[in-house]
Amino acid sequence: MYFLSQKLYTEHETCLKEVKFKMVYSKEIVREWLDEVAERAKDHPEWVDVFERCYTDTLDNTVEILEDGSTFVLTGDIPAMWLRDSTAQLRPYLHVAKRDALLRQTIAGLVKRQMTLVLKDPYANSFNIEENWKGYHETDHTDLNGWIWERKYEVDSLCYPLQLAYLLWKETGETSQFDETFVATTKEILHLWTVEQDHKNSPYRFVRDTDRKEDTLVNDGFGPDFAVTGMTWSAFRPSDDCCQYSYLIPSNMFAVVVLGYVQEIFVELDLADSQSVIADAKRLQDEIQEGIENYAYTTNSKGEKIYAFEVDGLGNASIMDDPNVPSLLAAPYLGYCSIDDEVYQATRRTILSSENPYFYQGEYASGLGSSHTFYRYIWPIALSIQGLTTRDKAEKKFLLDQLVACDGGTGLMHESFHVDDPTLYSREWFSWANMMFCELVLDYLDIR
Repeated sequence: MYFLSQKLYTEHETCLKEVKFKMVYSKEIVREWLDEVAERAKDHPEWVDVFERCYTDTLDNTVEILEDGSTFVLTGDIPAMWLRDSTAQLRPYLHVAKRDALLRQTIAGLVKRQMTLVLKDPYANSFNIEENWKGYHETDHTDLNGWIWERKYEVDSLCYPLQLAYLLWKETGETSQFDETFVATTKEILHLWTVEQDHKNSPYRFVRDTDRKEDTLVNDGFGPDFAVTGMTWSAFRPSDDCCQYSYLIPSNMFAVVVLGYVQEIFVELDLADSQSVIADAKRLQDEIQEGIENYAYTTNSKGEKIYAFEVDGLGNASIMDDPNVPSLLAAPYLGYCSIDDEVYQATRRTILSSENPYFYQGEYASGLGSSHTFYRYIWPIALSIQGLTTRDKAEKKFLLDQLVACDGGTGLMHESFHVDDPTLYSREWFSWANMMFCELVLDYLDIR
């Protein structure tokens, strides 16, 4: 059993019928790669079956090369592209992109598309394939245009394109993504994050006509009360649910990391306006990091120093985590800290316990759930991140076995599933979750 809006499913079917998929990768090279992975994982044939299904599904069913050579990536069963999801969907292909020039250009094309869309509205989290005015336009009161599917401002939406551009360069040597649009978009991101260091200066407002409080902002769309901290403000979490407190610590951690990437890119490649971009990125990085140091810490029930999930700068903090990435659990995965960092380890123990109100344990699995999904439903994305942030090989194996056993009989991952019955799940087709499973398999096999 799965839960999916019939309206979205119908639109998704129509979207797929309109898509004219072009070749996005070399089938021979990818087949050779899959055979290599299968050989290295031959002791785990059940992993191999799900890995191949997940790995090929994203390439074959979500990726479209547009007429301008850029790349559009459907999130799955919703006919739109999320900046966050699309990055995570293609990131595991960087390994094989080293040897597949066609796939390398597909990933570069995604970066170009992302950067173009950010310039159309840097506050939007998801976009249409064309200027067709599809999405939440009838219910949302915010500054919309026809390219926008949804305009929930999330700090991480701007982190992910920068991450993908950087990793594509570092993993494959590709630099075609660093064009004039990349420079202009990077400047726009730096400007927006600076403005949102004091949200009182922001033009962004968001109100949705809804009975679901997580889908709209309080105070007539302005958001909850806050004080300036040096960190950058966020309206919504990576789950697309609104923030309880406006400084989302995992997203600010991610921003610190990608601001380092920006400096490295502009220093080493000497892109246009490099001096001013580097200076702005360094200032922002320092101020956000100082804000984290000054405001992000709290204590758990044992008195241990841990990271809060969200703070408001007024003394309020939440002890929890969300299964989407960035998350506190994912801090080492994002490159913010070491797995062995004491505060991270204390935070990890806390969020993987009953002290986190969204940690659920059941007959088949235990892990992180979300306010975005049903009670006692946990997310495969978070199970994958749990495996990607441990040095314990046995824990990685346990989580991979659990993920395969809880696929609901579909051979694919889902958004979430019930801890007592994995045949109850949300999102029949959720490509991001599929690719996080693939990342964990590759990590277990020491393919990095």
